[in-house]
Amino acid sequence: MSSAPHRFVVEADGGSRGNPGPAGYGAVVLDPLTGTTLAERAAYLGVATNNVAEYKGLVAGLRAVRDLLPEDVDDASVEVRVRMDSKLVVEQMSGRWKIKHPDMKPLAAEAARIFPASSVSYEWIPREKNKHADRLANEAMDAGKRGRPWEPSSSTADLDTPRPDSGGAAGPVGAGTPDPDRLTGEVYDAPTGPPGDAAAGAAKVRAALAAARTPGADAAEPATVDTEAGTAPAVTVAPQVGAVNPQAGTVTPQVGWGAAPDMGEPAVFHLLRHGETVLTPEKRFSGSGGSDPELSPAGREQAARAADHFGADRTVDVIVSSPLRRCRETAAAVSARLGLDVEIDEGLRETDFGAWEGLTFGEVRERYASDLTTWLSDPEAAPTGGGESFVEVALRVAEARDRLAARHAGRTVLVVTHVTPIKTLVRLALGAPADSMFRMELSAASLSTVAYYADGNASVRLLNGTSHLRG
Repeated sequence: MSSAPHRFVVEADGGSRGNPGPAGYGAVVLDPLTGTTLAERAAYLGVATNNVAEYKGLVAGLRAVRDLLPEDVDDASVEVRVRMDSKLVVEQMSGRWKIKHPDMKPLAAEAARIFPASSVSYEWIPREKNKHADRLANEAMDAGKRGRPWEPSSSTADLDTPRPDSGGAAGPVGAGTPDPDRLTGEVYDAPTGPPGDAAAGAAKVRAALAAARTPGADAAEPATVDTEAGTAPAVTVAPQVGAVNPQAGTVTPQVGWGAAPDMGEPAVFHLLRHGETVLTPEKRFSGSGGSDPELSPAGREQAARAADHFGADRTVDVIVSSPLRRCRETAAAVSARLGLDVEIDEGLRETDFGAWEGLTFGEVRERYASDLTTWLSDPEAAPTGGGESFVEVALRVAEARDRLAARHAGRTVLVVTHVTPIKTLVRLALGAPADSMFRMELSAASLSTVAYYADGNASVRLLNGTSHLRG
């Protein structure tokens, strides 16, 4: 007689603040029918790479499943679905990619020994859908920074996880309707939140993406975006221009020259690309997952000229920067001139290009031809070795925009960031075709300006301004 099946979902992640740097992992075991959290694991690893931390998270998640099972369980009755945002781990453990790195081989072998291969399947998911494990990994790294182990009793990683509605039915805690967004499919929030631009926030972006993937829906036109290292696809979203009508739930465009309600002063974003680094003129991938280079001498001169411009202009009320060093150094030059503090917003960082960091486009094509082809044709595909898809980047940039526009309504904000975030903001503001990003030129330390109004409209006032760099 065959045993009743034991089914589990494992979501695992790992991170390294420096790559290599202080690292940690997180893993959560879920009931696949209800989404109920069955077990959590997290630990600080000391200094390690992202990939090592991700594999450690996988091993911890599989061992947590083993701990939940009776000792005499028949492994043939166990079904584990592993979900990770690491393309590298998923492809290697699925047997589609070879494991070449000496640090990865023993970890992959350890993971493979926990259950038979027939009991475990692997699925890549976007980072947005792996937040629980990501929060656990960050809690572990934070604890390690304080010299303390991660404590399950103090974890808040599960607090923001959507819980299924039991509907009042009898049964175990958490039983009821499964959470489709997390386990089986995709459910997106209706457009909500403060007005931003033509997309009116990340919720609209998610809704548009969902509509684009719905069978029978009109297909959005694919596009590319010029990054610091070549061309890459932009998120395929067909934004709408106008304000959200809360009664009808539709978008009411504000067009023409007729009378309109007074919406007050807009939030004006001056989008300043950082100055050059040594990687910029070589057209190398330089995102948020690499070496975090400083400004080169030429880049420092560009930052000084930007500071002179805004020092003479004196209209900036707030300075916000990406957390990456090249942006912080550019922002610091302006900050010193204006006497303003610099806010750091994680949503403004550049795309994480995974294993492609520091390589030229040609080098990536030589080493990872298949992955590059997939990445160029699919905006939801991540670079080799993990990293971010352009869909993920667009979502977090839109969220950062809405957050800053609400916080600084009616003020002038200097936003110091990167190529991809700036082009994403401009394209969404225009409601332009997806391939418009490929047609935008953004020089190092160039200036673009977008104004966001309370009715949901946006106005692009400047793109790739460089007059301030001519002295």
